Order: sequence, then C-alpha cells, then structure tokens
Amino acid sequence: MSMWQDFDLTERQRELVGIIGEIGPAFRERADVNDRDATFPYANYDDLRDAGMLALCIPSQYGGLGADYESYFYVASEIGRYDPATALTFNMHSCSMLWSGPLADDLPMTDDQRREHETNRAAMYELVTDRRAVFAQPFSEPHTQAATGKAPFGTTAKRVEGGYRVNGMKHFASLAGAATHYSVLCTEETSADGTLDARDTIMLAVPGDAEGFAVVGDWDTLGMRPTVSKSLKIDDVFVPDAHQIMPRGVYFQAATNWPHMFLTLTPAYMGLSQAAYDFTVAFLRGEVEGAKGVKRGSPMKQYAVAEMRMKLEQSRAMFLQAARDARHNPSKDARMRAYVANYTVMENANDICRLAIRTCGGTSIMKKFPLERFYRDSRCGSLMLPWSAEACIERLGKESLYEKGEKD
Repeated sequence: MSMWQDFDLTERQRELVGIIGEIGPAFRERADVNDRDATFPYANYDDLRDAGMLALCIPSQYGGLGADYESYFYVASEIGRYDPATALTFNMHSCSMLWSGPLADDLPMTDDQRREHETNRAAMYELVTDRRAVFAQPFSEPHTQAATGKAPFGTTAKRVEGGYRVNGMKHFASLAGAATHYSVLCTEETSADGTLDARDTIMLAVPGDAEGFAVVGDWDTLGMRPTVSKSLKIDDVFVPDAHQIMPRGVYFQAATNWPHMFLTLTPAYMGLSQAAYDFTVAFLRGEVEGAKGVKRGSPMKQYAVAEMRMKLEQSRAMFLQAARDARHNPSKDARMRAYVANYTVMENANDICRLAIRTCGGTSIMKKFPLERFYRDSRCGSLMLPWSAEACIERLGKESLYEKGEKD
C-alpha cells in the first residue's frame, strides 16, 4: 500500500505512485548491499528507466510523463520509502528536467532566450527518453553561498566560439561516475576585471566523458553511501551552446523567485521517515522476519510509537503544504513555511529513527535490519545544501524580523 493511499491525489498521481509500488520492493532488497559497499544503485536505475520514471518530470509534449512539482513530491517520497539513497539521487536527475521544464516556463525570458531554451531542452529531453541518459546536478562548492543565488559560483564559464570553457571544482556531486551528464552551475565571466556576478549564473550540461572532466576523491561516509557523491574536477572543459540548460541569469531569477526549487531533497527523507515508522510497528507486532519482536503491550513502547506517529504526521502535513504552496513568487508566509517544512522533515526523520532504535531494542541495530541504515541516512538530511537545518533557522529568524531591503 502506498504511503499516500489515504490522501487526495489525482488519478494520474496515483498511477505514477503505483508504478513505484511495483518496482520499489526490489530497491529495498538491494539497499543493504549498496550501502555496505557504497556502490551506486545501477539496477534500480535500470528499473526506473524501464518504467519511464527517468522521464517523470519531462513535459508530455517532449515524450515525458509530464509530472508537475507536486506529483514529483509524491513519487520521490514513495521511492524514499523503499530506498532513501535512490530517492536522493533521483532528485538530482529529476531537478534538471523539472527546472528546465515547468519551473523555467514560469520565469521571465526574452523572446530570443525562450526560443533558444526550447531548442536546447528538447535536445536534452531526447537524451533521456531515447538515449538512456542520466543527469547529475552538482552545485555544491566549498565556502560559498552560490547555490542559493547569494554569491557567484567559483566554477566559471568563459565565452568562446560556439560555447564555453568551464573551469572549477564541485563537491558532494551525487551520481559521480554514474551519470552520463552533469548539470553544472557556473558563473559566466562577463567583466573585464574578472569580477563575478551571481546574476550571470548559467547551467550547462557537461558530458561525463568530456575532455578535462574527472571524478576525483573518495566516498566513505556515515550515510547515503550509494549516492557516491564524490568531487568533480572541471579543467578547461568545452561545452557547446546547445548544452545550455538554463540561459544566463535565469537560474538567478529562479533561486530568488522560485524558492521551492530547493525543497526537492525533502521527499527522500519523508519516505525514510515513513519506512522507519512502518518497520517499528511491524517489529513490535512480531511481523519482521528474523526478529522475535517485543511485547507491544508495554506502555513505554506504545508511548514511543505514539511520539513517532506525531512526528511523522507533523512532517507530512508540512511536506504536503509546501508542495502545494510551490509557485513563482510565492508569498512571504509560503516561503517561510517552506523553510519550516524542510527543517521539520529533515530533523524529524532522524528523531523518528532515534526513537525506533530505542524502542525496538538492541536487536534492531543488527545489519540484517534496516533501522541502523535509516538512522545513518537520516542524520545526513539536516546537512544538505542549500537549505541545511542551520540555513533554515537563520532565514526564518531574519525574515521574521526584517522585511526585504530593511536594515537597522
């Protein structure tokens, strides 16, 4: 049964979520091995591709499934219920489709930019629908707030005949080595003195086999190990004009005026929260194979499960509201609810897992059960940029006390 079975979804949304219900159990079976070895879930992506899910957020006129922002939330969280790491990497791929599709349609562009964008995104979508492409979306860089549009990216693009020369380094690049293309956010060098401006940000699809492009570093982490989020070194890589995913300046407009674009990581953790709760209930009822179970009549166990359920429903309520609030130029309150939703889902995920382990007892930390993996994966959520838990708190406090442009 879907985690959204009891909610008011459209018939199409139920159909899309139902596809995950068919292929998801295999994800769950593979999760432990991929976690142990920190290996990318290639088999899961084969299943997603065969089911048409890699084209989930590609508009229907380009041969995709045409899912909107809210529908993506339902599907991605359902993937997260079976395997959070696969859901997290699925976000990186889907965002390139979502940002260049429905989100870009809301953003102001000149007529020339719009025509160029239509041509470029049609070619990108064809790579996915017809040529089995998988897109990563690396934007994290050390010591910068570029991802949220507050500073220029350190990765730069210099205009040359027919395209750009790109140089820089990206960190925590999920799907590193597994993706066929990398949607690299970089700042175009437009100033004679070398000064960079965040408004000149562009998004370029860099092929994984491009000369000068390399996956570097190790990936041996606490959690979300199958994301294989190594670093990328981009050394004078040529990227043709046709690989421009978002025109110069459009990403800056999105980061400023379509803030819910940064909320797309949360479905993985919403699904994880549901999975941890479901496991705990099944464990205490004696329904988990290989476990003796614990007496469910214990008041302490019942209290803990009640607390878990309250946190789960708090997360779900904020999650749903944020998905439905998402739009170009949302109200200030809607934007602040998005911060609250992100913070709540990420922090509650780890707290639900903490309660699950304490309540199920020592047996539950065995590697043959998923709780210890859920706990490790869930702890990573509040660190994830651009809206880490600290960033959400900072933004909420500042925007509660200051209107735009106000100073002391």
